[in-house]
Amino acid sequence: MKSNKKAVILFSGGLDSTTVLAIARQEGYSCYCLSFQYGQKQTVELAMARQAAIENRVKKHLILNLDLDKIGGSALTDSIEVPKDRNLETNQKEIPITYVPARNTIFLSHAVAWAEVLCATDIFIGVNAVDYSGYPDCRPEFLEAFATMANLGTRAGVEGNRRFRILAPLLKMSKAEIIKTGLALGVDYAKTHSCYDPVGEKACGRCDACVLRRKGFIDAEVADPTDYGT
Repeated sequence: MKSNKKAVILFSGGLDSTTVLAIARQEGYSCYCLSFQYGQKQTVELAMARQAAIENRVKKHLILNLDLDKIGGSALTDSIEVPKDRNLETNQKEIPITYVPARNTIFLSHAVAWAEVLCATDIFIGVNAVDYSGYPDCRPEFLEAFATMANLGTRAGVEGNRRFRILAPLLKMSKAEIIKTGLALGVDYAKTHSCYDPVGEKACGRCDACVLRRKGFIDAEVADPTDYGT
């Protein structure tokens, strides 16, 4: 049965966003995936996103080009070394250098624009406020404020015929819970990418994203299919 429910999915090709896509599909949404080539070092994630979009038969997959590397200020987009072997438990209050300035604000703005054109109201994002690296734009208060802004600054919101919702189904899950959820929905995590500083297609195993991913599979007590190259 075809669904009339449309959703824009912010889709990096990573563990979290692939799980979110599976959740949205299971909830009956017709999915429109939005990815970005934003000057990031880990462009292998886009190859994963393209393949996953095909395999999941999404309605449409857009990859937009943004020059955030020209702004810089992040180890993901600038000539700054990606931190390795950080103790995430003792550094939870510190916003790491892998934070990309205003990235989720920028991404969500594009998602709202596309959703308005599609006559969609729901936008899914794979942010998480439990097992994460301390980014300010992964917190519930940010998502709530952004939804308010989106409904104040768009024709759909102002005319009142549609209200945008920012849906973050992973927000209060641990990484292990996310993995278990995805596996139950048939996600193949071997086809996802998380590493901030990969060598080719192999993950470094030592950046924050790899540390959180490793821990998630250990806590979930399932085999980690990632090739860490170490």
